[in-house]
Amino acid sequence: MPDNFKSLKEVFEKEPRLKTLRNIINAYSVVADFNIIFPEFKKMVIPVKVEKKSLFLSVENSVWRNELKFKEKEIIEKINNHFKTEIIKWLKFI
Repeated sequence: MPDNFKSLKEVFEKEPRLKTLRNIINAYSVVADFNIIFPEFKKMVIPVKVEKKSLFLSVENSVWRNELKFKEKEIIEKINNHFKTEIIKWLKFI
């Protein structure tokens, strides 16, 4: 094997031209993994989409929306720690 050989994973993670693709995959992963990261929210919160570093959450009622608003920083931090990169900056409730 040549000395300059790179694995597909290494190329995908480090190639600057693939940054947009990485961001799209990470955004879909946040929505897909939300209930794994937060199993306690499974019955009250539905992740809808990620757009421009904002995670859109559909919340069952206004009481839960207010509760989540108080925990917003913790939720964002937990998501970003799970993916080891800053994917989410804001939460938007719908």
